[in-house]
Amino acid sequence: MQFYAERPIRRTAQLVSDLLALLLVVFAVWLGTTVYDEVMKLRAPGDGLVSAGTGLTGTFDSAANSADGIPLIGDALAKALHGGSDVGTKFADAGRWQIEAVENLAWWMAAIIIALPILTLLATWLPMRWHFARRASAAAQLRALGDEGLDLLALRALTTQPLRRLAKSGEIATGWRARDKEVIAVLAGHELARHGLVS
Repeated sequence: MQFYAERPIRRTAQLVSDLLALLLVVFAVWLGTTVYDEVMKLRAPGDGLVSAGTGLTGTFDSAANSADGIPLIGDALAKALHGGSDVGTKFADAGRWQIEAVENLAWWMAAIIIALPILTLLATWLPMRWHFARRASAAAQLRALGDEGLDLLALRALTTQPLRRLAKSGEIATGWRARDKEVIAVLAGHELARHGLVS
């Protein structure tokens, strides 16, 4: 498979574009993970709510258990203290909900930041590189066939020339029909150059 052109200028341009694509992916991953870490810092209030709610629940439950043994008013006092325990549970639940919301936001933001550049590359850069590799490989295979392959490359060059150019130089088509090796070599060279290859 011919992944890169043989002509230095085109090969350099391909290498630069590949390097830029790689750097874009690395930058997107770095930015996505950085944003994820920064957004996850927003979960601190939720952690505080969970901690405070759990502590409040534990305190009220402990007090309710102690109050349960007091004669006459113990049951009523324990029941009232268990109500305070429910408030602590609600605080902890609110904190867990906030933590989950922040985690979801962080994950989605990181996923979008990473996915957008990668999907853009998959839709633009990758098809162009694949298209070049397929065409250049086919041209290189024809070149390797020798005279028959060069003849086909010359024919391809003839068929892709603008009509103005063909009208001005009818001798090129005549030379190709007469199997003039010089004309065929020139035409094949044009076609190979179009695909970044040398004759």
